[in-house]
Amino acid sequence: MRLTRDLTQHGRARTTRAAALALLTAATALVGGCSSTVRTGQGSSYLVLQRLEAASGAETNAFSNVLRSDVLTKGSIYEDNGRVTLSLAMKDVATGPTANNMITLNRYRVEFRRTDGRNTPGEDVPYAFEGAVSGTIGETPSSLTFTLVRAQAKLEKPLVTLVGIRGGALIISTIADVTFFGKDQTGRDATVSGSLSVNFADWADPE
Repeated sequence: MRLTRDLTQHGRARTTRAAALALLTAATALVGGCSSTVRTGQGSSYLVLQRLEAASGAETNAFSNVLRSDVLTKGSIYEDNGRVTLSLAMKDVATGPTANNMITLNRYRVEFRRTDGRNTPGEDVPYAFEGAVSGTIGETPSSLTFTLVRAQAKLEKPLVTLVGIRGGALIISTIADVTFFGKDQTGRDATVSGSLSVNFADWADPE
């Protein structure tokens, strides 16, 4: 009888310790999540990417969320532009933005990747690059145009191998990851990222 009571008490103790450990683990995860959120940027405002589009140099006004990048258009090479629409929001929703919360962009970075894991720059995908962009973002959405695919990328591998199907490939499908960098009016950093599909080929020339 005593052995049964001891086993019962031992089982209750194990259950109590297990419950306490689970509670501690949950609390730790919650604190970690909160800390991560709090540490995301030091400013009171942040950038919201509302739309990311691109247009082929062959059709400069045809912006879409999927870019058909032509590596050679009527014997010429054109860069492809991107267009981003941004606004700002406040971390504290009860606080309205002031002039200090407005964010001025100063540069951006473009990186290309493939979903098949072949991502060697200059062999499988175009090289990543950075460019300058200027614009101040407030509550009202603002659009900015930037270079998404540089002209020189179409003169380098792997894109040059697509001209006239020189390398045997017909198309290279990639995802372009674009990150925009800026500062609010008190000098605190702000960034935002977005992605869109970019399909490179020697597409048929427009009429």
